[in-house]
Amino acid sequence: MTEQKVPSRVFAGAKQEAEQAKQAVSTPQTQHPAYKLAFQDNDFLLREDLRPVRFQLELLKPELLLDEAKIASMMVFYGSARIPEPAKAQVLLDLATDERGRRIAESLIAKSKYYDVARALAQMASQAPRDLDGWRHFVVCSGGGPSIMEAANRGAVDVGAETVGLNIVLPHEQAPNPYVTPSLSFQFHYFALRKMHFLLRARALAVFPGGFGTFDETFELLTLIQTGKIKPIPVLMFGREFWEKVVNFEALADEGVIAHKDLELFHFVETAEEAWKIVQDFYSEGAV
Repeated sequence: MTEQKVPSRVFAGAKQEAEQAKQAVSTPQTQHPAYKLAFQDNDFLLREDLRPVRFQLELLKPELLLDEAKIASMMVFYGSARIPEPAKAQVLLDLATDERGRRIAESLIAKSKYYDVARALAQMASQAPRDLDGWRHFVVCSGGGPSIMEAANRGAVDVGAETVGLNIVLPHEQAPNPYVTPSLSFQFHYFALRKMHFLLRARALAVFPGGFGTFDETFELLTLIQTGKIKPIPVLMFGREFWEKVVNFEALADEGVIAHKDLELFHFVETAEEAWKIVQDFYSEGAV
C-alpha cells in the first residue's frame, strides 16, 4: 500500500485551530457547545439535517483510502453470513433442539462446501497481475463478516494478498473477520453507501446462497446492469439448485416482467475454476 498523503496546508491549519481552541481561556462562551469547531462537534454532525454531509463523508473516506492503496478494481463476494465452514459445520447439528432445527442445520451443512469454493475463487482472483504503475485488479472484497465473507477474505490471505472488508453497523454487532486487511477494513452506517462501494470498483461478482441481504445486493446489481446504469460485468451465481428453488427466473420472464434476454445477465456456476474461466474469458480483450 502506498504511503498516506501528507495533509494539505488547509487541513494542517484546521488542526492548528483546533489545538488553539482547546487552549482558549475557559469562559461560559468557550464552554458552550455552540463554540465547538463544527468538525469536532459530534452532536452537531449527528443532527438530522446533517445527513447529506454524513452521506458524503461515508462515500469519500473509503474512496480516498482505496485510491491510496492503488486498488483499481475488485472481485466482490456476496453470500450468507450463516453458512458454516466445513470443519465447524457439525456444531450446527449438535445445537439443533427439534426436527425443524435439524432440517435447517442439515441444509446449511450441505451448503458448507461453498465456503471452500469461495476461498478457492478468492485465491485465484488475488493472483491477478498488477498494472505497470502498480494499480491492482480483482482485489477481493466482501462484506467483512463471517461465513462466505470470511472465506473470501481468507482466500486472499492464503496467497499473501490484501483484501477489503465493508462492514455495516447492525443491531447485533458484526465485527470484521480476522482476514480483512486492517487498513482496508471499513465500517458503514448507510446500506446505500456500502452497496455503492461494492460496485464502484467491481469487475466481477460472485454470489453465493444467501438471504435478504444477498438478494437485495444481487438484484440491485442486476437492475443496474439491465437498465444500463453500469456496464455489464460477470455475475457468477453459485448453486443453480438453490437459486432455481428460491427464485423462478424463467417464470419472471414468462410473465413478461423481465425479458428473456435478462436471464443472460448472470451465469450459474458450481466451482471456482468454472467461475474464474468465465471472468477470464469476459476480459480476454484485456479490458479491466
